Amino acid sequence: MASFEIHGGKKLKGEVVPQGAKNEALQILCGVLLTPEKVTISNLPDIIDVNKLINLLQAMGVKIEKVEKGTYTFQAKDLDLDYLKSEDFKSRASGLRGSVMIIGPLLARFGKAFMPKPGGDKIGRRRLDTHFDGLIKLGAKFNFDSKEHFYTVEAKKLEGLYIHMDEASVTGTANIVMAAVLAKGKTTIYNAACEPYLQQLCKMMNNMGAKITGVGSNLLHIEGVKSLSGCYHRILPDMIEIGSFIGLAAMTESEITIKDVGYEHLGIIPTIFKRLGIKMELRGDDLFIPSQKSYEVDTFIDGSILTVSDAPWPGFTPDLLSIVLVVATQAKGSVLIHQKMFESRLFFVDKLIDMGAQIILCDPHRATVIGMDKQTQLRGIQMTSPDIRAGVSLLIAALSAEGKSVIHNIEQIDRGYQDIDIRLNNLGADIRRMS
Repeated sequence: MASFEIHGGKKLKGEVVPQGAKNEALQILCGVLLTPEKVTISNLPDIIDVNKLINLLQAMGVKIEKVEKGTYTFQAKDLDLDYLKSEDFKSRASGLRGSVMIIGPLLARFGKAFMPKPGGDKIGRRRLDTHFDGLIKLGAKFNFDSKEHFYTVEAKKLEGLYIHMDEASVTGTANIVMAAVLAKGKTTIYNAACEPYLQQLCKMMNNMGAKITGVGSNLLHIEGVKSLSGCYHRILPDMIEIGSFIGLAAMTESEITIKDVGYEHLGIIPTIFKRLGIKMELRGDDLFIPSQKSYEVDTFIDGSILTVSDAPWPGFTPDLLSIVLVVATQAKGSVLIHQKMFESRLFFVDKLIDMGAQIILCDPHRATVIGMDKQTQLRGIQMTSPDIRAGVSLLIAALSAEGKSVIHNIEQIDRGYQDIDIRLNNLGADIRRMS
């Protein structure tokens, strides 16, 4: 198990380029299974979760070639469907949450799909009912082996119809859309997720010959086609990493320019950080964060405490609530963090309290942060990263803290952030990776 040793209290300065979006990459990679033709994907992040999925696709029989750093070609022409019943497949797929999105394209193209219970962050209950309910409505038969924790879906043919999803699940929408593009007739999906990742997946499939309208809204219309062709697709900058860099700059009083952010795809993210008092300036498509000695949290119009909560897109993404919480610990003023989606994601606040932060964990979903306005600096401690986003939040806290911090289990951070220690050290941080 690797660890980071961080010597905090240093101001950073310089330019940083955000990696390709992890959550988009996982969807797009599953989408290559929809066609036997070659698909080229660029701006793929070199992170554990993405590399695991690439390796899984290769084991399934997808021909993969690396063109250059971040760019690969994929051709799912000769897949080994028997491999999907092997112990190796069960082991690989169960260790990666994003692998669940191979179900839709496999079902659409081959009439059957298999999947062990997927892994991922332990941030609370993450049910798959929405995925399978949608596929069943399209005509699939579903079976779950509770002893083996193994899912099977099969269909002689899929037929389009109206689907009202019970929740706006991003991965659930992705699975249903990928199945529907090759189904017979028209599929209408209401209460669909409309995150930029899903928009990008729909854009890629339309470039492959799919007929999807309503992209960017929660009402999608899909006219099924007989087959899809190859295409080229470039992945967006990772908006979660961009938000992380904004928070890091504020916490460490650093002057950082985040390059090529794809600002039109960031939605409400800049607005939320501005409400925390963080200044920023858009220069072309670069986001400039100036050094600030202090930042003051906004209040609601009636003067009541600001609440930051997550919501389906175009609301605020839950992946950045951990970052907002950490940033609020050194703000002037107080804020209520309301994590609606996952009941275990705030359980890392005990580490921040040990560092000297003033936080009241109200219940599994809510935490009140009393900002210290940088009058009292956080202190370095030893801690363990529980998941990707909490891990980076703790890294940001450690970089702003006085003295030495050690973060164990940084494989969690590596799952979602590419060479984060090297890139931040280039800005002036002092992070040492230890085995």
